[in-house]
Amino acid sequence: MRRRRRAATTTAVDRLRAICLALPDTTEKIAWGEPTWRVRGKLFAQLDDHHHGAEHLAVWLPAPLGDQEAMIFTDPARFFRPPYVGHRGWVGVRIDRRPNWTVVAKLVKQAYGLVAARPTG
Repeated sequence: MRRRRRAATTTAVDRLRAICLALPDTTEKIAWGEPTWRVRGKLFAQLDDHHHGAEHLAVWLPAPLGDQEAMIFTDPARFFRPPYVGHRGWVGVRIDRRPNWTVVAKLVKQAYGLVAARPTG
């Protein structure tokens, strides 16, 4: 008799949450009806769960100057300019189409570093 293996049912949001909360001094807070992640109270990641009817599940992250445009140009199916914060260089990263979680984790850590380095004030 063969045993059936039960696959772990980790959702994309669970995986994103684990990546964010593994970073030092990170907290999760619901804002605008979505989970957000903050370092010492400063926002570095925001879930976009079909925000205002969008077709995607994504995370919005601040990116270094010029990176947003490069990512969108290189892979517009995976990256986009999010509303409200896109004009400040934030990038939307889709997590609903078999994302490369290594890349997502790298971008989250980069966003965290950008925000954590800013002086509080």
